[in-house]
Amino acid sequence: MKKVICIMGPTASGKTKLSIELAKAIQGEIINGDAVQIFKELNIGSAKIKDEEMDGVKHHLLSIKSMDEDYTVYHFQKDAREKIDEITTPIICGGSGLYIKAALYDYEFESFDGKFDDVSLEEKLKFIQENDPELTLDLSNERRIESAYRNIKSGFLRSEKKNKDVPLYDIYLIYLDLDRTILKERLYRRLDIMFEEGFLAETQALMNYDLNIIGYRELKKYLLGEYSLEEAKEEIIKTSMRFAKRQKTWFMNQMKPHVYDALSTNLIEDVKKDVIKFLKDN
Repeated sequence: MKKVICIMGPTASGKTKLSIELAKAIQGEIINGDAVQIFKELNIGSAKIKDEEMDGVKHHLLSIKSMDEDYTVYHFQKDAREKIDEITTPIICGGSGLYIKAALYDYEFESFDGKFDDVSLEEKLKFIQENDPELTLDLSNERRIESAYRNIKSGFLRSEKKNKDVPLYDIYLIYLDLDRTILKERLYRRLDIMFEEGFLAETQALMNYDLNIIGYRELKKYLLGEYSLEEAKEEIIKTSMRFAKRQKTWFMNQMKPHVYDALSTNLIEDVKKDVIKFLKDN
């Protein structure tokens, strides 16, 4: 089976730095595993890697679509698998669990064109509950509700996915674990840097879009007068922390990764050693 390395973890845990150092050590190429970073317009608020930070390492599936274009987990699954087949040593790096698992495991999705009834979110949710009652859904995640609605309209029940735990590749899954107190401190620092880089202006330029994305959503509310700037910033941190908690639970339950301490002084060397051994093993 093709060997694939995957680096996962919360935002600000050091995934990007580790992926670059690992890629240089094993002559790998990086496939973006963050659903937000796929879009060209979402740069600062998505913490998208800059060209100068890539250090010569080739990256894939970054900034490949405009927000005007339809792009779902179904499309990512197809694109990511194509890249995995093309790249000698692929490294997926990101925090979008469903996207990563759909690419690496035997998920089956139906193709759809996204042109369905223009109905309210409440009507879509009712339709989902009536037609796929076994599905557990995050009711605050509008994108997930929209995706489930489209899937059912295409004749596909997400709760009935077959073979979703059957890997298609020989996978080395890395999860960077970070103490929540340190994570919160890093999130505050990162948010300050984002503002210095123009996060508010980036959001302002995208006001015509839905922007149901952590960070952008809260700043849009500020720009609409629903929050003060400080309230928006605090909400970004709180929402990010809640998401990180759910994200960790999902990765641990769904993918059973090798867990590394993100703060370890030997992190990069330990991961390099373990991954090189993994690549050499038959």
